[in-house]
Amino acid sequence: MQKNLLAAESPLYIFSDGAKTLADKASVEAVRRVAAGASGFKSVKVIERDQNMGLANSIISGVTQLVNQYGSVIVFEDDLISSPYTLQYFNDALIRYANQDQVMHIGAYMFHLQDKSLPESFFFRAATSWGWATWARAWKNFEPDIDTLMAQFDAEKIRRFSIDGTMNFWKQMQEFKARKNNSWAIRWYASVFLKNGLTLNPSKSLIHNIGHDGTGVHSNIEHMYSVQVAQQPVCFYPDKIEENVKAYHAIKHFLKNRKGGFLQRGMRFVKQLRAKYMLRRV
Repeated sequence: MQKNLLAAESPLYIFSDGAKTLADKASVEAVRRVAAGASGFKSVKVIERDQNMGLANSIISGVTQLVNQYGSVIVFEDDLISSPYTLQYFNDALIRYANQDQVMHIGAYMFHLQDKSLPESFFFRAATSWGWATWARAWKNFEPDIDTLMAQFDAEKIRRFSIDGTMNFWKQMQEFKARKNNSWAIRWYASVFLKNGLTLNPSKSLIHNIGHDGTGVHSNIEHMYSVQVAQQPVCFYPDKIEENVKAYHAIKHFLKNRKGGFLQRGMRFVKQLRAKYMLRRV
């Protein structure tokens, strides 16, 4: 992010969660020393948590603090590589759609889509969490209570929410309720969806997530979400506030086919088990 064109004009807030166990304390302190040396921004402030809040609560708290202070926020996690134009995209979109209530989220990551005729940016229903931005007016609709969210879904909404069953979004909701994950992102997407909100997305990804090496909190060891980060700025932003049908079908096609055939799935599963075993040994 330091190499982004607007980095020098951007105040940076780094939220460092507290150590989960005593064994993690040295690693947390090492990370905080790196964070304290960050440069290339308008200002840098490191917020060091005394206790371990966990990923979800830390992000929710940090986003709430900053939207209340600034009216909008751009959010990066620590395992993302960005384009030099990512901050420009976020800032342009935050200004352009500031008063468009239906636009609730700006995402910078996009899958590797086969349809090359899509516009440079488009509206879609789902909210991605790998580099994103929002406004205070949208974030006020965030509903953290999973029971309140799930009670508003029927079978048809579950189908649309899950992109015609091609993505396990509803399963993520069920797993959060069962305390099998601690995702803030699925609750945020559900909050946006239930308000008929839309998300802005680039057709060529401005973010690459390197957390799929087994180190990510909610990520497996896999490469299906790998992308080449765009090296050109986004110059087109849609005027009509509606979901792009071509983009919807392109994303649906990707999600439906991303895991490949039975043999490919089996080989990937074996590779994941082997890689996890090697990580544990290290």
